[in-house]
Amino acid sequence: MKFTNGFWLEKDGIVGNYAAHVYEVEQKDNQLIVYAPVRYVATRGNTLSMPLLTVRYSAPLKDVLKISITHFEGEVDKAPHYEIFSDNEIIPKINIDEKEAVIESGALSAHISLGSNWLVQFYGNGKKLTKNEWKSTAFMRETTEPIQHLFYSGEKTYIKDELSLAVGENVYGFGERFGAFVKNGQSIETSNQDGGTAGEQSYKTVPFYLTNNGYGVFVNSCDNVSFEVATEKVARVQFSVPGEKLEYFIIYGPSPKEIIKKYTDLTGKPAMIPEWSLGLWLSTSFTTSYDEKTVMSFIDGMNERNIPLSVFHFDCFWMKGFNWCDFTWDSKTFPDPKGLIERLHKRNLKVCVWINPYIAQRSPLFEEGKKAGYFIKKSDGSVWQTDMWQAGMAIVDFTNPEACRWYESKLEALIDMGVDSFKTDFGERIPTDCVYFNNADPEKMHNYYTYLYNKCVFELLERKYGKGEACLFARSATAGSQKFPLHWGGDCESTFEAMAETLRGGLSLGLCGFGFWSHDIGGFEGNPPPSLFKRWLQFGLLSSHSRLHGSNSYRVPWSVDEESSEVARIFTNIKNELKPYLLEMSKESCKTGVPVLRAMFLEFEDDPTCVFLDRQYMLGDSLLVAPIFTEDNSVEYYLPQGIWTHFIDGRKIDCSAGGRWLKETYDFTSLPLWKKSGGKL
Repeated sequence: MKFTNGFWLEKDGIVGNYAAHVYEVEQKDNQLIVYAPVRYVATRGNTLSMPLLTVRYSAPLKDVLKISITHFEGEVDKAPHYEIFSDNEIIPKINIDEKEAVIESGALSAHISLGSNWLVQFYGNGKKLTKNEWKSTAFMRETTEPIQHLFYSGEKTYIKDELSLAVGENVYGFGERFGAFVKNGQSIETSNQDGGTAGEQSYKTVPFYLTNNGYGVFVNSCDNVSFEVATEKVARVQFSVPGEKLEYFIIYGPSPKEIIKKYTDLTGKPAMIPEWSLGLWLSTSFTTSYDEKTVMSFIDGMNERNIPLSVFHFDCFWMKGFNWCDFTWDSKTFPDPKGLIERLHKRNLKVCVWINPYIAQRSPLFEEGKKAGYFIKKSDGSVWQTDMWQAGMAIVDFTNPEACRWYESKLEALIDMGVDSFKTDFGERIPTDCVYFNNADPEKMHNYYTYLYNKCVFELLERKYGKGEACLFARSATAGSQKFPLHWGGDCESTFEAMAETLRGGLSLGLCGFGFWSHDIGGFEGNPPPSLFKRWLQFGLLSSHSRLHGSNSYRVPWSVDEESSEVARIFTNIKNELKPYLLEMSKESCKTGVPVLRAMFLEFEDDPTCVFLDRQYMLGDSLLVAPIFTEDNSVEYYLPQGIWTHFIDGRKIDCSAGGRWLKETYDFTSLPLWKKSGGKL
């Protein structure tokens, strides 16, 4: 959110109250507490009739500082809150002298100036990382009526802070973002939306970013956190939340991998995925016509073409239309679902079925949930309903423990039938004009809802199948959702441009600790032309997880052309060959939070070229992948310093003296897939 009209003025209706200086500082309960008036206090009389900001500094983990800025402390702190992990053994070092107050957590320190102007500088191992300065830390009022004396009405309040950016400092992250990979110059709202992959909206928003200057920032608010990344002020990142309090963490790396590790120490590590999930997933697609005969023809076709398959996925219409979700197989299409699942298991296939957290009015479960109070409500106590998606649908209230158990019981019946995994779709279109069982703040629940939804389903699978065998295929997410893998990129178009934006989304999401990620091979919307489909097959089968899925057309490779079947066979076999390596990288991800599919600068942090690269990536620590995004089969990519061996054709390139750009042409059976010497592969 932009508050200003240029550097000097606020926008009409905005009143800024900026921390002016430190009036007083104290040490209490392992905290450094700073009292910052919004005007300079020279005499006693200056203490009257103005806001006072209370800024608390503490150390929840080594190399991590928590900063809490409060205006009014009488505000009710309603749920939800992110789950934060801290170490009670960490005791920060605090020192206060005449010039500054300093708090240290490991190698990270904050230096608060006790001089005449507001200045807080953050250092990592003695290197300046970033700072707060004039007009950064503030309480902002947005007024719609004139202010009268000390009392005012018709206002909305915000707390904001700003952290400086150094020359050449790049900002990354914020969850799954499909625009430019380097976020400088972008305004970012962390509000989950079902908006596809072609715009600024995102299914997975995370109020976390990291920079190439050795630190990351996590804003600990489930609300819509508004970021101005080198926009309102081009040398600062501003973040703001509505209300009277802002809490954020500064995380010192110094390497990007260390930043991600410490961020996921704070918010949770990815759970380990089952080995079978690394194979190829095949879907019925969405609105296509299918029954058991269709399903078996797909599986037989894959077998005839020697394309190994691991999972078969049934999308929405395994249930009857207008009934989603009733968790009951459409008897006209699938008269013997238990037998069908058994027949698929005999083919060594796992079975995944589509679900969402919505209950249509026509579903027999609607009346059941309504009577028991298991749905989100309106303020008058009636069920909150909409016709958007399913007629008259209600939304399960996962803040109600009994509603969770009820929802789990419906899924447990499917698990007992043999279902191995659930595609937990949706979770973004959550109302804010509603009431929850636990009286949670509906504005904050808009983003947090997906966390409770996927947690409920994932933990059920863990109880039924054991840890390491639970696996979702989830679309929406927020901070901490990395604990419930895996996630896919959502509804993309069938174009080369959409393929590139999908990769940018996956790279950004991975920088937020999401270890495992997939996408719809060929694109979801539209019919992929053969050249695109074959290139997307390569990209998809060189991601951590791989799924063939579409909207209104099948995604079996021969539905595009027979050469696509050959490409699918080659790259599925390559992925199966890589499975031991991918399992090792997956275990590493669960320990560190570093994703399997990695932005180039995670592995080559000292290479200035790699900080900008978003059309290639590392698959684990050893494999460089450069997908091809062109009709003419050409690709331009960068090999960093090292000795590289082409995984398919065996060529070697010695870049010991420094990185090299290459421009090449590949047929559909190959692409730039290079193994780095000295890695784990």
